[in-house]
Amino acid sequence: MKSHSSTLLAEVRSFRQNHPDVRYVDLIALDIPGHFYGKRYPVEMLEKVAAGGPLKLPQNAVLLGVQGGLFKIGDYCFNDGDPDANRRLVPGTLKPVSWESQPLGQMLITSDGTQAPIEFEPREVLAKVLERLHHKGIHPVVAFELEFYLFDKQLDNGLPQFARDPLSDDADDQPNLHIERLSRFSEVLDDMTQTAKDQGIDITVITAELGPGQFEINFGHLDDGLRAADWAALFCRSTRGVALKHGYRASFMAKPYLQFPGSGMHVHVSLYDGAGNNILAAHQQQPLRHAVAGCLELLPHCMPIFSPNHNAFRRLGGTVNAATRASWGFEDRDACVRIPESDPRNLRIEHRLASADANPYLVLAAILVGLEHGLDAKREPIAPLNDDRNSGTDFPLEMLEAVRAMQHQAVLRDKLGAEFVDVYCENKRQDHLAFQQEINAREYRWFL
Repeated sequence: MKSHSSTLLAEVRSFRQNHPDVRYVDLIALDIPGHFYGKRYPVEMLEKVAAGGPLKLPQNAVLLGVQGGLFKIGDYCFNDGDPDANRRLVPGTLKPVSWESQPLGQMLITSDGTQAPIEFEPREVLAKVLERLHHKGIHPVVAFELEFYLFDKQLDNGLPQFARDPLSDDADDQPNLHIERLSRFSEVLDDMTQTAKDQGIDITVITAELGPGQFEINFGHLDDGLRAADWAALFCRSTRGVALKHGYRASFMAKPYLQFPGSGMHVHVSLYDGAGNNILAAHQQQPLRHAVAGCLELLPHCMPIFSPNHNAFRRLGGTVNAATRASWGFEDRDACVRIPESDPRNLRIEHRLASADANPYLVLAAILVGLEHGLDAKREPIAPLNDDRNSGTDFPLEMLEAVRAMQHQAVLRDKLGAEFVDVYCENKRQDHLAFQQEINAREYRWFL
């Protein structure tokens, strides 16, 4: 612990030396809906925390709904006295913030690794899954891919407008995959990627996607699943900030346009043993088939994680490469679980179902639990789409049905934690019901 504090203290002091104009640092963590919460600390107070001083925030901040409100979930929020819970600083995440008007820093905090971790904190849920896998001799290597849209900064009566092409000042309203779009939006895209790199994130490939103003960013592969999810979360924060600085809005909303493709979170996962051998490639790839079977078996029960809100369900099945059934296939982007072509050393799955606004810690935790369950159960999967285009099993396509499917699934309650499952399902149920408490203009047109 003393060595750990010394490392953190050296990180804070080095940051202060390199950024003497920074007076405050945002200490941030991701809540259940995938939003950052936290506190803004004077940088000199951060040194005290790094040296081992207390860092406490309300436990129930993790339970905030999409709009920031608290729901009654069991005894939490209204019958527990709203207690504080200990957090710790995440080493290596203290970085400058370049998109704000004033010099600022930010650093991740978490409850995992503290004396009493919060069972339903997303990062803690993933940490427990990774710890269990490591005890089994399974070491995941992970890479995220995130799609997002650029919009004009100004909304039109609350509705998004197409991003303006900076060369022509026309709306970028033509869906295409042309490489020229990367050049036309290079100023903002270059700033996004450089800012991400300044945060310690390994950005690799940038793609102009099919939707107007839609792009995809790929991250490097990591043998640290927590850090891989950290990268995805931090990239969303910095990208939104950089976009505003350039006169745009960046959004990871799952389905901003009904007529254009939605935005997904694709996760590549390979599994290695302690000697560095690819577990999925052993025995003529039999473990790969077992892992796929486990993923597909649990997928219908994980839909509140993969599609965490009303809008995310709109993305499923409406356009190209968005499945409506749990399926798999080799080099098939219509499948939920795709097996990219690779050599045995790099054999992996690509899980393609989650929406871009899903919580990356929970998405990765759910995928890993599926893989773990499959390796333990050793069942054969259904036919791949390459052999049968109708292969697949149904999954829920609306939130309340999805919550019912998740809440009582025995494997998820065991592997993700029963307390987390109950809290998460009630959070999603309450968010969904709150979303319904508004009569929109279409209802009046149809029924008045």
